[in-house]
Amino acid sequence: MQRDTDPADEIPQPADGAADSEPMPATGTWEIFRIFLGLGLTSFGGPIAHLGYYRTAFVTRRGWLSEAAYADLVALCQFLPGPASTQVSFSVGLIRGGWKGGLAAWCGFTLPSALLLLLFAYGAGMTQAPAFTGAIAGLKILAVAVVADAVYGMGRSLAPGGARLEIALAALAALGMLPGAGGQVAVILAGGLAGWALSLGTAADTQGAVHFQRQNLPGRGTGPGLVGLALLLLVIPPLLLAAGLGGPGLALFEAFYRAGALVFGGGHVVLPLLQDAVVAPGWTDADTFLAGYGAAQAVPGPIFTFAAYLGAVSGPPTPGGLTGAAIALVAIFLPGLLLVAGTLPWWVELRRLAAARAIMAGVNAAVVGVLAAALYDPVFTTGIRDTLGFAMAVAAFFALRTWKLPVWMVVIATAAAGSLRAVTGI
Repeated sequence: MQRDTDPADEIPQPADGAADSEPMPATGTWEIFRIFLGLGLTSFGGPIAHLGYYRTAFVTRRGWLSEAAYADLVALCQFLPGPASTQVSFSVGLIRGGWKGGLAAWCGFTLPSALLLLLFAYGAGMTQAPAFTGAIAGLKILAVAVVADAVYGMGRSLAPGGARLEIALAALAALGMLPGAGGQVAVILAGGLAGWALSLGTAADTQGAVHFQRQNLPGRGTGPGLVGLALLLLVIPPLLLAAGLGGPGLALFEAFYRAGALVFGGGHVVLPLLQDAVVAPGWTDADTFLAGYGAAQAVPGPIFTFAAYLGAVSGPPTPGGLTGAAIALVAIFLPGLLLVAGTLPWWVELRRLAAARAIMAGVNAAVVGVLAAALYDPVFTTGIRDTLGFAMAVAAFFALRTWKLPVWMVVIATAAAGSLRAVTGI
């Protein structure tokens, strides 16, 4: 990223703990928005890369957080369901500017990619030219490589062997017999129970625990209310819909809120949950779904903004269009933001619990199996139609995993190759 000339950049990095023991002045809402808008326009590479951008921006350059405080913040957001990088950005805004700062950070970081994907949603339905449809086919092939890369990387870190690998394989096998959202929820819960029963996880580094500045955070008394609201929004909409109450907008909200509330282990895990939410009921088809997922790899910012595309292209009975995009975008991020705001003041105490670490180790292993199941269906079965398509997917995988090419470069290459195939008839 280009270094800007903000005077705050010249603040030296504090020693560990210094920023947390001495209150720092709040940052203006507009300034927070401006900083995160810059990150939203330039942060390519997925959630892990986003965390690296944040560390440079807020620990090294601006001194907003100490190294230890930033590490604790990242640990909390990886512990909770939801998009970790967006939760970190929201938390930094919350710490610096209260609720207005948190919302400004979220808007700045998510709007660029959401608007780009919304434009793609409208463009995807406007032309059937061979070059364009071929590019879409290339993006679906790219989705195979991206998800395969995510399964490989997450498997190595979250299910490297032993009991964790067994949990991942059991989850994969179970989803062959229990398809759909119900099966996914069941295997995630079972993974957590298995982690607890087997006492998985590592000892907490309690000596490095950091108490964040609290002057802008929700009070400890507010935290349980926010967590409770997040849980109520997961339970009440399905009950209303089952009773015949609420319209298509509520059904769309419920589907995307449920997906956002059940994602553990990284942004790509949302793929099977969203596929079940919008393709299974017939709101959109698998081809349109995977084309958007491929396009989502080309934009900066969080992959959860894929929800804006899906909300726009979803057909009746959902609202679709701009209304559907807005509902889906807010719904998928809302549970993660409510949970991190409610938990942040309590994180130091929570991270000491061995049971909490063990449950999350089991959950993370199970989501590897969930993502592996999605790699086959719908990603592979929809994206790969012939031998050349498979070869393109393998090449894209090695470009990402072995050659370490930037994602945007691989996106352009696969879309161009797909377009060339369609035009030449190869």
